[in-house]
Amino acid sequence: MYIHWFRRDLRLRDNTALMAAATAAGGAVVPVFIFDDAILRGHFASPARTQFLLDCLAALDKELRTFGLHLVVRRGDPLRTLFDVLRESGASGVTWNRDYTPYAVRRDTAIKQALREAGYEAHSFKDTVIFEMEEVTTADGRPYTVYTPYAKRWRSRLAAEPVTVQDMPRLATIPLPVSEPLPRLTDLLPDAPTTLPRFPAGEAVALEALERFVRGPLAGYAQGRDLMAVAGTSRLSPYLRLGVLSPRQCAAAALAAPPGPGPESWIGELIWRDFYVQVLYHFPHALRGSFKPAYNRIAWPNDPELFTAWQQGQTGYPIVDAAMRQLQREGWMHNRARMIVASFLTKDLLIDWRWGERHFMHLLIDGDPAANNGGWQWAAGTGTDAQPFFRIFNPVSQGQKFDPEGAYVRRYVPELANVPTRYIHEPHKMPLAEQRKAGVLIGRDYPAPIVDHATQRTKALELYRAATRHNDSSAEQYA
Repeated sequence: MYIHWFRRDLRLRDNTALMAAATAAGGAVVPVFIFDDAILRGHFASPARTQFLLDCLAALDKELRTFGLHLVVRRGDPLRTLFDVLRESGASGVTWNRDYTPYAVRRDTAIKQALREAGYEAHSFKDTVIFEMEEVTTADGRPYTVYTPYAKRWRSRLAAEPVTVQDMPRLATIPLPVSEPLPRLTDLLPDAPTTLPRFPAGEAVALEALERFVRGPLAGYAQGRDLMAVAGTSRLSPYLRLGVLSPRQCAAAALAAPPGPGPESWIGELIWRDFYVQVLYHFPHALRGSFKPAYNRIAWPNDPELFTAWQQGQTGYPIVDAAMRQLQREGWMHNRARMIVASFLTKDLLIDWRWGERHFMHLLIDGDPAANNGGWQWAAGTGTDAQPFFRIFNPVSQGQKFDPEGAYVRRYVPELANVPTRYIHEPHKMPLAEQRKAGVLIGRDYPAPIVDHATQRTKALELYRAATRHNDSSAEQYA
């Protein structure tokens, strides 16, 4: 008998460690989930993501009950809790799927050592990514720090080693230790808001969502993914975040679809996901500072009033405000919007990217330390495969290009609903008569731009140049 320790793999199908445990033990598996306060109340704690976790756990428990089992839920220190469940169940060991954040690596290394020293088996498996850290490297074995050559090598390896999707394991009905009740959100986070965005939860729902995406938007994904008012993306990221879907299921679905730019582009997003995981694993300093250390010298002004306006979607730039309000309302944001608002925060408002990174992690249901950190550092120009700091998104032209009719803006900024399309991304340029006709007075019903983009662009360039002016060798250490 084995314990399977569920973490970021809240599904029964195509679950590598669960299948290994079930196969080795003839289906005699004790399914366990442990609420770890180090994560629940850590730097990137999120009420909405925790609620999604609870919903997914409830769905997992419901499915386990169809096998005459239940999820053994506990809260506490993971190592002590695993020892408790091992003694209660009589299991001979523990399986789990690997996680790669700095905290998870430290925790899992210590747990594996302690379990083995105590005479128990402890086995971890690759599951969260398609290729692990040492599987896609340069010719001399070093980690890649640029996406394009990494992606080329990743695709080559996938062609040689196609993904395999496993079926549901055979689980035996066995006596299980008593479970604590699944907690409520307020049991875990007493100060959590009473109203939060909810995302449909559970493995069955996730598989249906994958099937809908493959049947519909996938073919046009290469173009549709950037059109912010169009349902052209998968919206599967929350399921991947908690492992309600596996990346192999997604890759296999894309590879089985009719060939074309859409599936190829979507597989590219799965590659980005693996890329950022391996970057954070090899360079854990990036979780707390710039990947390229020279950029830690940027003297961010960090105006708190500007930051608040950005958080609340009150900047006077409609595409930015629509995106930030989508985040508040849904706990999710369109990927193109994420790039726009990140560029705006760092290069228009001149605010440290880490402020934005933490705000995203607090609100995003799909908030993932590696992908979120990588995305923010890309936008800020401080990361591995970074957008060069001198490339600065113009929030007006971004809106005009990726929301040309203003439908996305009107959906999330309703006070601009009646603004003519020619002014939808620059409503402050409307003549007063047009403002009255549209029912929105700029400066009263909707703010004028809180900064001038051209002015701030010049300031941003100087901030970055000042930080990198000295030829410090550390600036090139991770180039």
